[in-house]
Amino acid sequence: MSRERRKFDREFKLMAVELSKSRENINELARELGIRPELIYRWRSEHLEKPDASFTGHGKARHTPEEAEIAKLKKQLRDVEMERDILKKAISIFSRGDGKSTGL
Repeated sequence: MSRERRKFDREFKLMAVELSKSRENINELARELGIRPELIYRWRSEHLEKPDASFTGHGKARHTPEEAEIAKLKKQLRDVEMERDILKKAISIFSRGDGKSTGL
């Protein structure tokens, strides 16, 4: 028997974060809202880290243009490093000189 995962919209999360700032007992607030206390703590830290870009939905963080560019460059770097490693291995295989290479 599987439980369907509940989804909360941005307004609900912001309301929970704002309420948690004025409440002393987060567990009690979570009980009143019908959610787990861990969610409030996670939402608070996400909102604290990126107030304007928090709670974008679907579990994907909204990136600033700079963050998107950095992510793209990191991916390109990983791809180039993998290509370099493949070429290094190929060169070592063909440069052994054990008579099995193509005569390079």
